[in-house]
Amino acid sequence: MMIKTCILLISIIYNYDFIAVRSAVAPAETTAEFDEMVSGTQRKYYMLGGKGGVGKTSCAASLAVKFANNGHPTLVVSTDPAHSLSDSFAQDLTGGTLVPVDGPISPLFALEINPEKAREEFRDVSKKNGGTGVKDFMDGMGLGMIAEQLGELKLGELLDTPPPGLDEAIAISKVIQFLESQEYNMFTRIVFDTAPTGHTLRLLSLPDFLDKSIGKILKLRQKISSATAAIKNVFGQEETRQDASDKLEKLRERMIKVRDLFRDTDSTEFVIVTIPTVMAISESSRLRASLTKENVPVKRLIVNQILPQSASDCKFCAMKRKDQTRAIEMIQNDPELSSLMLVQAPLVDVEIRGVPALQFLGDIVWK
Repeated sequence: MMIKTCILLISIIYNYDFIAVRSAVAPAETTAEFDEMVSGTQRKYYMLGGKGGVGKTSCAASLAVKFANNGHPTLVVSTDPAHSLSDSFAQDLTGGTLVPVDGPISPLFALEINPEKAREEFRDVSKKNGGTGVKDFMDGMGLGMIAEQLGELKLGELLDTPPPGLDEAIAISKVIQFLESQEYNMFTRIVFDTAPTGHTLRLLSLPDFLDKSIGKILKLRQKISSATAAIKNVFGQEETRQDASDKLEKLRERMIKVRDLFRDTDSTEFVIVTIPTVMAISESSRLRASLTKENVPVKRLIVNQILPQSASDCKFCAMKRKDQTRAIEMIQNDPELSSLMLVQAPLVDVEIRGVPALQFLGDIVWK
């Protein structure tokens, strides 16, 4: 009788904890509505971003695994200069090339954009025995003549540090490849693990900035005919004025295409990831305001590392949970965040590393 009573009590406590955890993690009204995310064969882009250290990489990698396990050929891309995608998948993704990930039903590939490698190529662009990588990159952007001019002037040798915005420019070049290259046609879902807030906002604003800047340059070129000789000196002696204008116009068209992609509500969504602290939520609110200004569609807010409910709390846990509850209320009262779909992700007691762990996290978060 005593044994049966103990078993019954254990069962009640276990079921209470399980139900409490589920209610804290994903109430019915705050699920991610993954059915909507996974439906359709049209290619869709998901960009996950927020303050550093909130779990963007784990959420992005788990979403990619979830897509692949639901039949979508998927690519997950890290645009963060301080990559951690390799750590999440527990395999080396540092080569700057597509790497297949084992396990999911459909093909899953991962790519860490390698800014250090691009910087080295940029420094080497003036050397006769190498440095073709940046020229190829700039050719693809319609700016090959600038790489040639750098080589002639040997400016690459003077660059101890890369020019500002190179990381973002490289990421933009990859987005162009996703749009234009046959190599990426197979993917119906592309997930971005983005850099912390500042880098990501520069990335999203770069196409619009270049579009406006190139437009001004082209207008000046049309108005100032006396500048022909100087322009030829900048763009190379063999470049005609019309050639240079055509290449600038081609670059402008590509920037418009990328800008429109970032703003397309049918194919692109930015998912903000945060944790339940005042600092993280304040930054998330500013991020949402900036994304709205850039016309980037945002629908979901992931609140990561929520303490699950427990039948018995220590003093520290009770205080921590009280702080987190206050943070959730802050979201609900925030004019930038309150309209978003709120998805609560629990603080788990295992390290999220490798495909099985990512699948475990994905089943909790992406419901």
